[in-house]
Amino acid sequence: MLSKKKIKKLKRKHPLLEDIINTKEVIWFNPKYGENTTHNELNISKKDIVEAEKRLKRFKPYIKEVFPETKKNKGLIESELESIDAFKEDLEKVCNTSIDGALYIKRDDNLPIAGSIKARGGIYEVFKYAETLALKNNLVTKDENYRKFASNKFKTLFAKHSLAVGSTGNLGLSIGIMGATLGFKTTVHMSNDAKEWKKTILRQKGVHIKEYDSDYSKAVEQGRKMSEKDSRSYFIDDEKSTDLFLGYAVAALRLKEQFERKSIKVNKENPLFVYLPCGVGGGPGGICFGLKKVFGEAVYCFFAEPTHSPAMLIGMMTEEHNNISVQDLGIDNKTAADGLAVGTPSKFVGKIMEKYLAGIYTVQDDILFKLLRKLYKNKGIKLEPSALAGFPGPAELKFSSFYSRFEIPEKNIYHLVWLTGGSMVPEKIFQDYLLE
Repeated sequence: MLSKKKIKKLKRKHPLLEDIINTKEVIWFNPKYGENTTHNELNISKKDIVEAEKRLKRFKPYIKEVFPETKKNKGLIESELESIDAFKEDLEKVCNTSIDGALYIKRDDNLPIAGSIKARGGIYEVFKYAETLALKNNLVTKDENYRKFASNKFKTLFAKHSLAVGSTGNLGLSIGIMGATLGFKTTVHMSNDAKEWKKTILRQKGVHIKEYDSDYSKAVEQGRKMSEKDSRSYFIDDEKSTDLFLGYAVAALRLKEQFERKSIKVNKENPLFVYLPCGVGGGPGGICFGLKKVFGEAVYCFFAEPTHSPAMLIGMMTEEHNNISVQDLGIDNKTAADGLAVGTPSKFVGKIMEKYLAGIYTVQDDILFKLLRKLYKNKGIKLEPSALAGFPGPAELKFSSFYSRFEIPEKNIYHLVWLTGGSMVPEKIFQDYLLE
C-alpha cells in the first residue's frame, strides 16, 4: 500500500488524479505513445502470433468434435465483425455529441464455448499446456489429427494434472469449461464480485470453485500460492501470462481477414480506432499488441475502465503499475461491470502498453446501463454491462484534441467497439439489467 506522502506527490505530478479519485469520467492520453516499438518487454513478434494461430488451427478438429456449436465454423473459435451505424444516433444522444466515421462492433460476446473475449486467450493457453503434455508423453505429433485429444487415453493423462486460475468470472469460464472438457482437475479462484450464475455453470461442468471475500487480486494471489505447492498443478496467470497474451493477440490476424472480406482498407488515410474494455489488462493488452503488429500506425487502441475501477489508468499514468491500487486512492472498486472490477493492474501488460496504447478513458455504470438498454432495443443484442464500456470512446475523443494532434481525418475513421461478454447471461439476469 502506498504511503500518504507518496500519494500526495503523485497528485502534484498528475493533476488528473483528483478527478479519478472523485470517480469522474476522464480520458488520459499516453505521452509515450508512438515511441520506438521495435523492441518490447516480451521480446515477441508477429511471428509468435502466427505460431499461436497455427496451434489453434491444429486443435480445430478437437473443438469441432466436442463442441457441436462450432461445427458450422469447422472448429474455429471466432466472432463476427458487424457494422452498427444504425446505433450511432442512439450513441450520440447518450454521449451528447456527433460522431463522424463508420461504427463497427466485434462480437466477442458471441464467441463459442465461453461467450466472451476470454474464450480466445484462456482456451489457447489451456490448449498449449495440453499439447505440451501430450507431446512429452508421445501421445501425439503436430502432424496428426488433434481430434484424438477427445479420446480416453488423453483424458487419463490430463486427469493426473491440475489447472487453476484466478478470475472475476469470464476467464474462469473459458479455462474451466475447456480444462474440465479435456479432463484436467480444474479450480477457479473467484473474487467476491463474480456472478453466481457463472459459478453455477462451472460447477455443472465439474469445476471446483474457491470463493473469496476479497477482490480479484487476492483471488489470483491465493490461486498462485496453492498451485505452487503442487508440481502437477499449472496456474494460468492473467496478470503475467505470455501465452494468454498471444492467444488474445491472434484476434488481430482474424480481424484483418474480416476487413479484407468486406473490402475495407485500413491505412493512414482510413485509420482504425479500437475501444477495448479493460480489467487487469491481459485481454485488451494482447489484442492491442496484435493490432499494432498487424496494422501499425494505422490503428489506435484505447482501453475503457469503470470510474470505480480505473486500475490500468492509474498504473500506467503514474508508472507505478502494480505498486498502486484503486484502494490506495480511496476508490472502492465497486462496479456492475464485474469483469472489469480489478483494483490492481498487470505490470506485465502496463509496461508493454507504454508505447502501443493511445490512451485510457473511464465510464460511469449508469452510462453502461443506458447503452445496454438502447442496444437491446435497437439491435436485440444482449450484453453484460462491462461489454458496453467501449461505446463512449468515439465521443470521448470528439471532445479532445487527439485527432488534430495526429492529423487524423475524422470522417474517414473506422470506429471498432470490442464487445466482451453477454451471450451466456441467463435471461432472468439480463431482464434485471434492463431495469437498472
